[in-house]
Amino acid sequence: MLLFTLLLEVIWILPANGGQHWTYEGPHGQDHWPASYPECGSNAQSPINIQTDSVTFDPELLVLQPHGYEQPGTEPLDLHNNGHTVQLSLPPTLYLEGLPRKYVAAQLHLHWGQRGSPWGSEHQINGEATAAELHIVHYDSESYDSLSEAAQRPQGLAVLGILIEVGETKNPAYEHILSHLHEIRHKDQKTSVPPFNVRELLPPLLAQFFRYNGSLTTPPCYQSVLWTVFSRRAQISMGQLEKLQETLFSTEEEPSKLLVQNYRAPQPLNQRAVFASFIQVGSLYTTGEMLSLGVGILVGCLCLLLALYFIIRKIRKKRLGNRKSVVFTSARATEA
Repeated sequence: MLLFTLLLEVIWILPANGGQHWTYEGPHGQDHWPASYPECGSNAQSPINIQTDSVTFDPELLVLQPHGYEQPGTEPLDLHNNGHTVQLSLPPTLYLEGLPRKYVAAQLHLHWGQRGSPWGSEHQINGEATAAELHIVHYDSESYDSLSEAAQRPQGLAVLGILIEVGETKNPAYEHILSHLHEIRHKDQKTSVPPFNVRELLPPLLAQFFRYNGSLTTPPCYQSVLWTVFSRRAQISMGQLEKLQETLFSTEEEPSKLLVQNYRAPQPLNQRAVFASFIQVGSLYTTGEMLSLGVGILVGCLCLLLALYFIIRKIRKKRLGNRKSVVFTSARATEA
């Protein structure tokens, strides 16, 4: 009963189905969300474009430790087409360590682009989007009794953002979701998925990430999310991306409308700080500055070698002169 209640809360809030009708484009598209959902027009919205030359390195950020991700129980997981995305329910036995409080998992969902588009992620890094993005949603179970309560409180939610790019091979972990999409082609259809290793959906290395305070990326856009966006990316095959872009519909029946381009545009940062768990090696200088620096170092090394060459040459000449002087003196002494 508790799990069923939690699932209802998840479906209601993330992404929202109730209340005013909303879409990503058209008269109810994201440009018009603030009219029905005022918080969507506030000043701490997500997603954002992460400019690596403006982030702040924070050595106190702890590496996230996902617990229970390898085996999320024995019960099947609910996979749902809610008309805005494909969403997989997660049991609260999955939780995160490395954050200020304990955050338990609630669900995960995906964002992607138009059919044939190489761009579909919500977050961008230095203005570059990726093919898709995975969000794993958690709530602060130490401070709040439910997801719905936590979703309206500062840092009540913690969401992991995983940027997804196209690679050479099929990703078996994502296939646990993508292989069932044909069972939920239309809005409000659901199916069951056997439990699988959710950890394998994440990048292999979790130590490098960005952290900032933001919001839900869909209405009602509550500004309650502690975001962690990983620098490393997950990979899926081109065939898997095409399956994501071509299988689902955002409508319940005919005429069918393909569920695509379900991502929000980057929002203004508005004086918010973005922290990084690692030092941005390439972000301290622009490409031109790096090139100039490299040329300067090369010229400096050549000048140093040239100076050493002349110093050594001068020392040798001096030693040779000293030897000749000694020989000459010795010769005069012999003559005397």
